[in-house]
Amino acid sequence: MTRRYDAVVVGSGPNGLAAAITLAQAGRRVLVREGAATIGGGTRTAELTLTGFRHDVCSTAHPLGVGSPFFRTLPLAEHGLEWVHAPAPLAHPLDDGTAAVLERSVNATAAGLGADGAAYRRLFAPLVQDWDVLVDGLLRPLAVPRHPLALARFGLLALRSAQGLAAGHFHDPAARALFAGMAAHGVVPLNQIATAAVGLVLALASHAVGMPVARGGSQAIAAALGSYLESLGGTIETRTPVRTLADLPAADLILCDTSPRGLLRLAGDRLPTGYRRQLGRFRYGPAAFKLDFALDGPIPWRAAGCRRAAVVHLGGSLAEIVTAEHAPWHGQAAAQPYVIVVQASLFDETRAPAGRHTGWAYCHVPNGATTDMTARIEAQIERFAPGFRDRILARHVSTPAQMAAYNPNYVGGDINSGAQDLRQLFTRPVPRLDPYATPVRGLYLCSSSTPPGGGVHGMCGYWAAQSALRSR
Repeated sequence: MTRRYDAVVVGSGPNGLAAAITLAQAGRRVLVREGAATIGGGTRTAELTLTGFRHDVCSTAHPLGVGSPFFRTLPLAEHGLEWVHAPAPLAHPLDDGTAAVLERSVNATAAGLGADGAAYRRLFAPLVQDWDVLVDGLLRPLAVPRHPLALARFGLLALRSAQGLAAGHFHDPAARALFAGMAAHGVVPLNQIATAAVGLVLALASHAVGMPVARGGSQAIAAALGSYLESLGGTIETRTPVRTLADLPAADLILCDTSPRGLLRLAGDRLPTGYRRQLGRFRYGPAAFKLDFALDGPIPWRAAGCRRAAVVHLGGSLAEIVTAEHAPWHGQAAAQPYVIVVQASLFDETRAPAGRHTGWAYCHVPNGATTDMTARIEAQIERFAPGFRDRILARHVSTPAQMAAYNPNYVGGDINSGAQDLRQLFTRPVPRLDPYATPVRGLYLCSSSTPPGGGVHGMCGYWAAQSALRSR
């Protein structure tokens, strides 16, 4: 006899697993269906280059993973998850051989920024003190805030453009570039309104909880979530692709950890025409072009501060980063792209054979772009780490098309599953009072195409499951 489930979750990314855990905690019988051989979505690890070199296929550094209001309530350490912290969360090298380094301490960071140190301290010290209430308010759908004063203080700064905030608060190139590099994670032109928000959140999270990596690779995050779900009685089935909702066993609730395009494919004509039309208008942002490296030694950064950081932002000055991030939003591949480098094996020895290292780097390109950015990315690394190319034993290239093939939620290579500008931040996937519920009774969307958007924090899945539980 086929087992009866109360809820079925389609997709096993962090949001799908968070939704399933939330439902299982509420006593529901839950099934997770995953088409791939392993669970994890954007938190998978594989030997992409050479035997013994473990690479994270997508995400590696997880400030919102350790700081997630939901994940931090779970006993994930008991299920094998160990966070590893670098001495410094991130660094931003400059052409003069120095680097701006974001330390865990606001005061230590300020001390390294010279004349801009006092301005940095004035900007971030009060916000870091509000971190717990800010992260609770920011990682949720639009609602009446529980801590309006703290959110108002943050909001007045966050509504500015990243370019305007950096130029207005800081005077020297180092502090301006440091903030621009953090804001550029939002994959939105830095002269647009509210782009300062991403830079502020990344800096606050780095100070408050760090920029840790999961020992052994990001797959450990998914494995811990899956193990905990099974301890609650949940069931996970891999290698079981879902083509339509008709492929699923009967259940009162269906939650889809998919993009809007994926939901259209799954639900088809079961969705009302108007809602289908709205989903079809959902906008996807620029794509990622990613390189994974097997290295015969650590990246030879010119600036010593970069050797202490888990994440290194490459892009030079504020003006250069603004130019680089403007290009993919307007259909162009930047000549000198802004590049994010992660070097987890410096601090987690399990990721490479003894004496060897891994590293990855990616830049933003237009959605669906076919331009080969390999030489441009490596030139940016070589610019700040002369001799880097000589360290490469092997490389693995992930184009936007390959990203989309790896994870169908990454439409056109968009790893945020939707543009995260002000227009679409709280109205993803469509403008509705409950963004997770569809017009079909019992059918919900729980992916990062819903608020609060991209990142490994599970909050999209958590809030979607809460919506589903309220409805029942």
